[in-house]
Amino acid sequence: MQTVDTYVIVPTYNEVDNIDELVTQILDLPVAVGIIVVDDNSPDGTGAAADKWAIEYPEQVHVVHRPGKLGLGTAYIAGFKMGIQVLQAQRLMTMDADFSHNPRYIPAMLVMSADKHVVIGSRYVAGGGSKNCSWKRIWLSKIANLVARTLLGLKANDATAGFRLYRREVLETIPLDQIFSSGYSFLVEMLFMCQRRGWQIGEVPIVFEDRRKGTTKISRQEVLKAQYTVLRLFWRRLRGREPRQPQIPVSA
Repeated sequence: MQTVDTYVIVPTYNEVDNIDELVTQILDLPVAVGIIVVDDNSPDGTGAAADKWAIEYPEQVHVVHRPGKLGLGTAYIAGFKMGIQVLQAQRLMTMDADFSHNPRYIPAMLVMSADKHVVIGSRYVAGGGSKNCSWKRIWLSKIANLVARTLLGLKANDATAGFRLYRREVLETIPLDQIFSSGYSFLVEMLFMCQRRGWQIGEVPIVFEDRRKGTTKISRQEVLKAQYTVLRLFWRRLRGREPRQPQIPVSA
């Protein structure tokens, strides 16, 4: 078996209908990747289902159990810490458990990571798009991206995407415990901090699909938190509290 130095972080809450198929598809990819499931004590048994995979594939599947719903951002941080400190990962990816992010794009994102420090699975570059999503969701996504890119100076076309790859050296420069956002707005804050530190960011086109099973986790409260996060970071940008560093060259 190939040495695994890339892990996909999958936060879960009540995803028992999806977790088995998702893990199967990731492990079947023609690239060596592992999985870190971060489960927030799902009442439907998602954590127990993930544990079975970890027992069968102890080198590739790892599970972090948390006591309850603590937010998407903190789930990613828990996965980052597991990957960096315990598994010595060189690349860490993030994706949703509901197949809105299809595992088939992972190999292309790994290829781009040879030339970019951060890789985004993007809906808004040539070849990307959305499938089976309501016009309201598409409209909300495009508006959120426009506002984030305009106020924060973000260069990525899909600034709110959760399908990402970070190289290890990027995460080692981010003060993870100081990130304020705990929900979906964590994604915007992370991208802002990566860009301001000079890390090079690339985008791979994907087709984002509305979840196949289960219910969405995005609430009106999350939308309000995201708006607050963008305004807070905009104020930090105006005050120069997040200094811009020169672009860092990509190492081998």
